[in-house]
Amino acid sequence: MVRLEKMARKTGISPVTYLNETTRILGQCGLLLVSGKMAHANVMTIGWGLIGILWGKPFFMVAVRPSRYTYRFMEETDDFTVNVPGKDMEEVTDYCGTVSGRDHDKIKEKGLTLMPSEHVESPIIAECVVHYECKVVYKTQIVPKDLPKDIISTRYPCGDYHTLYFGEILAIYADDDAKEKLLAMVS
Repeated sequence: MVRLEKMARKTGISPVTYLNETTRILGQCGLLLVSGKMAHANVMTIGWGLIGILWGKPFFMVAVRPSRYTYRFMEETDDFTVNVPGKDMEEVTDYCGTVSGRDHDKIKEKGLTLMPSEHVESPIIAECVVHYECKVVYKTQIVPKDLPKDIISTRYPCGDYHTLYFGEILAIYADDDAKEKLLAMVS
């Protein structure tokens, strides 16, 4: 396994270093979620997620519908990475949020480079700027009867309710020039 100290331009950072930028990009164009193994992984764009502290530890909560191809990988590995794209990756996030990994090898088609993670099986995307390695410690399915009717009608008109994965953040690292890249991305 490639160790972090050998990864070109990647440095460990604290959970709050790029919290605002990560959240802004999540809402702006989405982040890239990867689950699987180096030999066979899938990437999808996420536009919903939460970063915070739970049980005294940093967490990244992501929502994945059971109908998504990534769901299978999430269930098999019980881990994932969240990768923050840099400038000029908007077309990649659009594509990875539009086509299914069942029908397309999105990683190959978009020329993405997978790199081994340090603490989880799921790889990271080298072209991204910031990476969160997460181990699922809790998951729950959305209970439709507990949702307001307007959310059901606008977000779940066909059912297909998300499973929420609470991933303890085991490591976060970024490109050495992440600050400049992220400023260019969010402006």
